[in-house]
Amino acid sequence: MRTLLALLLTAAAAPVMAQCPADADVLTVNRPLDAARAAVADGRLTVLAMGSSSIEGVGASAPELSFVPLLERGLEARLPGVEVTVVNRGIGGENAGQTAGRFPAEIEAADPDLILWQLGANDVLQNRTEDAFLTDFRAGQDLLAEHDADVIVIDSQRVPEDRDLDFIRGRNPALGAFAALTALEAGRVGYGVFHRFETMAGWSELDDGGVGPDGLHLNDAGYACWAELTAESLAGALR
Repeated sequence: MRTLLALLLTAAAAPVMAQCPADADVLTVNRPLDAARAAVADGRLTVLAMGSSSIEGVGASAPELSFVPLLERGLEARLPGVEVTVVNRGIGGENAGQTAGRFPAEIEAADPDLILWQLGANDVLQNRTEDAFLTDFRAGQDLLAEHDADVIVIDSQRVPEDRDLDFIRGRNPALGAFAALTALEAGRVGYGVFHRFETMAGWSELDDGGVGPDGLHLNDAGYACWAELTAESLAGALR
């Protein structure tokens, strides 16, 4: 039944996939993903997805059309014979420090081989400084260092510039700056980086640029594209 559902969803998403740009720089791997690669070799990979609403799946028309379920199916399709579990621990509205504070309990519960940490966007929307963000980012690093799982961060999203919405107007320069800071710090400590902000610049052919009517959360097309690019680039790094 699960296989049939996956096939139906893949078929339904085919027009979106045809428009989804394949950016060679979607993922930067700053050091080998040894723990995740060993798990793939053993035939069982567990990924813990941490972050805010875009991990949680806010904006998707159905739960199965959000990022985490689509990523799980995309990885299983690209890693034959590997049982993939992607655990969704996204909570809408969290900033980097709030997500980091949940690491000990969530990592203990999931026992992941790979951790995806989406961060930055809410820090910008909450008007936090780069220094405050960096302090929280480094506090999270201290907690992650207690575990053997590999880490990949997902940087800030891009917001539509043509929407008449005060809370997102003029935010892209700050979102881009936080994305650049995220990549710089991740490179310093050896985390991988999914470059979401830059990738979303190429989404003009997607339905409403991949962003829903609220101007912030991804729509079905955006989630499908993000999951497709993530699964493709991550599977390539794990083979």
